[in-house]
Order: sequence, then structure tokens, then C-alpha cells
Amino acid sequence: MRILVVGAGATGGYFGAMLARAGQDVTFLVRPGRAEALRRRGLRVVGRDEVWRLDPALVTADELAAAPTPYDLVLLSVKATALEAAMDDVAPAVGPDTAIVPQLNGLAHMEALAARFGAERVLGGVAKVVTTLDDDGDILRLAPLAQLALGERDGTVTPRVEAIRKVLADAGIDARVPADILTALWHKWVFITTIGALTALMRGTVGEVNAVPGGTELATALLEEAAAVSAAAGHPVPESERQASLDVVTAAGSPLVPSLYRDLTAGRPTEVEHLFGDLTARARALGVPTPLLDLATLHLRIHQARVTA
Repeated sequence: MRILVVGAGATGGYFGAMLARAGQDVTFLVRPGRAEALRRRGLRVVGRDEVWRLDPALVTADELAAAPTPYDLVLLSVKATALEAAMDDVAPAVGPDTAIVPQLNGLAHMEALAARFGAERVLGGVAKVVTTLDDDGDILRLAPLAQLALGERDGTVTPRVEAIRKVLADAGIDARVPADILTALWHKWVFITTIGALTALMRGTVGEVNAVPGGTELATALLEEAAAVSAAAGHPVPESERQASLDVVTAAGSPLVPSLYRDLTAGRPTEVEHLFGDLTARARALGVPTPLLDLATLHLRIHQARVTA
């Protein structure tokens, strides 16, 4: 199976590195600057008492456009703010039988990818991995979780889904095919917007927020709002999953922050519209009040306007 990984950041870089280390035919589509750094240092995974290095196969958008070639599988791991450019870059790699597995949060990207490449080529994908890029550009692994769920949007377990799952699993990735990938996407969206709103509004880690009076109550209220939107959309969050999410966002002393918080505090653009604008718009259409998520959306939009001015 020929695999193209779009982006060699914390998420795509980690899953792609796992596949390459297992001997799969993996190429990373990267920007010229990232390509130069990877050729110089290699693709390195560090943290959790491990350090390993690969010399990955790389291609830039210009190189791919000059020699178009279809891949069997495209793992798309970019920020939502880079999705339009990524679709242009990857287009020469998408053939009639290419399967695209995006690893973005939310749902708007599914519609955009289907409109560009055809719904039949786009699978749902839900990545759960705790990694970040360190100052050297290495992939820093912060926790053992490394899970990738995928599936057809109608829930059918097709041969291509099972083939992809097996390739991922053989590389040591916890690969799963849930009964309904859209439900899985909704449920992760609930969690991501909860922890994103909590840390962005309060400008602190999960532990710092919960250490002060009212912090735990805010975390709980945010989760309830997001879960109410998911339920109204036809994807209620089971109590066990709701409790698991609540345990994470109310954990005492937790240093956890999402990537959105890191972008916010670093003065970088965020995925506000993809994650929050889209969710609150769907809430309005469904008649679900979300005052706290609306506040978080406004807060992030002001930041976005400032950094993109």
C-alpha cells in the first residue's frame, strides 16, 4: 500500500513515522522548509524514555505537481486553517481508488474534502495521540495513547477499511473501526471544544482552572453544552464516555492543554471557525443554547482578528 502523509507535524508525523518504521511505503508531503529540516535532522520521535530516528521519503507540492502519481492512502493531518492549501497540494496524488483519511477535529473538513475529491474517496478519521513538536522540530510523545479510528461514513465495514486498519495495526497503532465514524467525530468534537474553551477562556492548564473556586463547575457546564449539541444532532454521548471526558477536564493538578491553547498563547491563528464557529452555528440551527461556547467563540474570534490583521 502506497501511503502519502500530508504534514509531518505532531499527529501526522507520529502516525507516519510508526508506519515507516514498520516498513510501509510511506512518503511525507511537506513544505520546503520542513523538508530541509527533516533531511538534515531526520524525523525524530522523542519522549517517554524513547528516541528513534528515521530518514523519511519526502515530497514537496511542487515536486508532486511536476510528477503526479496516485497513492492508495492519503493520511491528511493539517490544521483546519491550512486545509484549502493542503487540498490543492495533495490533488495530484488522488486517483480513482485513493482513500483519504483526514485526522482533523470537527466536521466541516469532511464536507470540504467530499466536495473537492468526491464523497466516495473520503473516510472519517479520528486521531487520539498526545504529541507535540518541540523546539527542535522533533515529535515529542507525552503519553502512551496512540489511537486512530476510521470508517466509511455510512458505517459499512468495507474491504478497504479493513485493509487500512490492518496496515495501521501491524505498525503498532491502536487502529479501530467504530460502528459509526460520524458519531466518533462528534464525540471527539465535544471533548475538544470543551477543553479548548476551558483553557482558552481561563488562560490556564486543566489543573490550574480546577484549582480555583468555580473551575470545576465551568468545566462541567462546558461539557454539558457541547454534549447537548451532539445529542440534538443525533449523536448522544454515552454516560461512560461523558464521565471519561469529565474526568480529564476536571483532573486536579493536570498540566494538560490542547494545541488550540498553545496556538492562542503563542499568538498564532487558531481553528476557531472550524471548531467553535461551526459548532455554535449548528447549535443555533438545532435550537440548543450554548452561552459559554458562544463566549469562547467570541474570545477566540477577537484573537483571530488581531493576529491576522
